[in-house]
Amino acid sequence: MHAEVQDWLAANWSPDIDLAQWAHAVFEAGWSAPSWEPEWYGRALTAAQSRLVTDEFTAIGAPGCGHDRENFFACTVHDVGTVEQKRRLLPPTLHGPTQTQWCLLYSEPGAGSDLAGLRTRAERDGDDWVINGQKVWTSFAAIAEYGLLVARTDWDVPKHKGLSFFVLPMRQTAVEVRPIHQITGESEFNEVFLTDARVPGNNLLGEVNAGWSVLQIALGHERRFMSGRGFASKENKVLEPDQDDDLVELARATGGLGDPYIRQQIARIEALAAVNRWNTQRAKDTTDSNEAATLLGLGKIAMSRILHETARAKTEIIGAEAMLAGPDNPVGDGVTFQAFNAYLTSIGGGTDQIQRNIIGERILGLPKEPEPYRHTPFRDLPH
Repeated sequence: MHAEVQDWLAANWSPDIDLAQWAHAVFEAGWSAPSWEPEWYGRALTAAQSRLVTDEFTAIGAPGCGHDRENFFACTVHDVGTVEQKRRLLPPTLHGPTQTQWCLLYSEPGAGSDLAGLRTRAERDGDDWVINGQKVWTSFAAIAEYGLLVARTDWDVPKHKGLSFFVLPMRQTAVEVRPIHQITGESEFNEVFLTDARVPGNNLLGEVNAGWSVLQIALGHERRFMSGRGFASKENKVLEPDQDDDLVELARATGGLGDPYIRQQIARIEALAAVNRWNTQRAKDTTDSNEAATLLGLGKIAMSRILHETARAKTEIIGAEAMLAGPDNPVGDGVTFQAFNAYLTSIGGGTDQIQRNIIGERILGLPKEPEPYRHTPFRDLPH
């Protein structure tokens, strides 16, 4: 496999190549999502082989590979979509720099951690669905072509059983996007208001009222991505902590590397990162889907802790410089940004608290939280 992908890259890749042309070539060769079946634009490789292919692409700076592991929108459509949906939605989603942009329309002002309590309504109108409601904390809503949307389609059954999962076309006047100003100074997150927005009937993922199970698959892919990746930079580029956070070099540059306390903090963070790598590898290697989902939840918490601890350690290393901001103070400005931005990982993909509940119940065998309204129709729930 090494030789095959290396030979293909040597014959096709050039730093000067047109990226749209390159993305098309990668897609046609089956390298975009190499672990998927050939009929779904892959090469039927194992997960381990797929990672090796991505490593070869990364080694020479070639983009376009790894969608089967990191593009959780495409992974959700691949796992749940009909034949027609996969043929229609996957190719443009895999096409590198020209790929379709997506966003997630899950959380609402009154349904965050209790996501099954959402109140956005989907009603059938002929062949379409009409959507009314509000979503919040939606990244990239302003540029997305599609949104993965969860909405309530039955109010007369318990809350988990009345949800459906849709692919919502975002570029319609019935969809209003309002940016949210964040503490980092960015506005990556948005509120999304849906007023008689329309979804074609063939954009329903899974069965009607079976959206909760589809959502769990989608969240599993998102948590897998977040357990291995960290946070976004000010340019919205995803940064991996082991590449971006060189604490040893920062401590050396500021004269603090000989401080036993600083050295201990760096060692603690490296230990956390090592354990997270082992758990992530275990999740990738297991054939038990429940075990994999739980381990990925553990990895998501671990990544959140690593990012917070790294930001805290950096703040202690640079000392008073952490109070300085702006382009004239790049070190302090960057550390402060990372300290604020670490909360993104604490919330996105399911809060740390929800992940701890999952681990407590599924791994430690602790009693589940009381559910007094488990069998109550949603419309009869107290609000």
